[in-house]
Amino acid sequence: METPKLQVSDFIAIVNQTMEYAFPVVEIEGEVASFKINQGKFVFFDLKDAGGSVGCFMMLFQLRVPIEDGMKVIVTATPKLTQWGKFSVTVRAIRPSGEGSIKKSFELLRAKLDKEGLFVPERKRTLPAIPQHIGIISSKQAAGYADFMKILDDRWGGMKIEVAQVAVQGTDAPDQIIRALDYFNTQEDLPEMIVIIRGGGSADDLAAFNDEQLVRAVAASRVPTVTGIGHEVDTSLADLAADVRAATPSNAAQLIVPDRREVIRSAYMKVDGFFPRVLDMIAQKKRDIEGVVVQAGEVALQQLEKRYDHVEQLRRLLGELDPQRVLERGYALVRGELKVGGVIDIETASAIIKARIETYDER
Repeated sequence: METPKLQVSDFIAIVNQTMEYAFPVVEIEGEVASFKINQGKFVFFDLKDAGGSVGCFMMLFQLRVPIEDGMKVIVTATPKLTQWGKFSVTVRAIRPSGEGSIKKSFELLRAKLDKEGLFVPERKRTLPAIPQHIGIISSKQAAGYADFMKILDDRWGGMKIEVAQVAVQGTDAPDQIIRALDYFNTQEDLPEMIVIIRGGGSADDLAAFNDEQLVRAVAASRVPTVTGIGHEVDTSLADLAADVRAATPSNAAQLIVPDRREVIRSAYMKVDGFFPRVLDMIAQKKRDIEGVVVQAGEVALQQLEKRYDHVEQLRRLLGELDPQRVLERGYALVRGELKVGGVIDIETASAIIKARIETYDER
């Protein structure tokens, strides 16, 4: 069989086709070395272990979590032979591996976003006391989702609930959750809150919720956000960016709706306490009215007494002015024409006398 003779570019193309067929996508775990960013958009680093090293390349916008030399990571990549004959892998996604590296990446990103103010309490919004429309982002197959829905229905129920089915772990999870957030935030009928649910898991399982773009999307949501991710001891960066962080999915259901049994019991207690207060108010009003009536009666009596005294004074005055009383005091009442020769009547207290005027002098 004749050995094929190839041009360099053809050889590189054939090798890349072969690798693409054999290994279209691979996951490689190793330690980061020689990490650098060129021109603000290209990322280069080596991935190594005790037995070897391979060069890695990716675009900066694909770098969703902070990494630095010495961190252990898992890259999702495609092997490639460059046009200069150098073998490397083109990285599609990268995530920390191992508790130490996951924690280191978490702290680096937390410090960065905290400096930008994404986690400050002043940004947090309050939730409605009794929501009528809730958007949920979760995997319906997750145990945390089932617990959340059961408690939500037991506590209140009767709400409009929309669920966006997403992956809640793995490399695809952050982008799916971001799209779900965008879906709820662009609806004409906005939900009153968006709840992100995920049950417990390892640090690697929950790493999706430390994705930088996802954390920024949670912080930028028009609709208030609630997270119920993992167990109480688990805290993700998405938790820190959310308006309300619940310790668990079950706790999220407890936080966003009241317990109807408690509401009913509270209502009964208020009703029981209402009637005694009403009776007290009625009794007090009765006392107030009685006081007003008594006071009004006293005022009216005083006015009547004053009127009576005034009438009595007038009666005495009229009595004093009675002509008979004047006559009894020795006076006489003269009637007739006052002229010489005129006849007049003179009335005294005891008699009426007729007389003729002999003389008459005017003063």
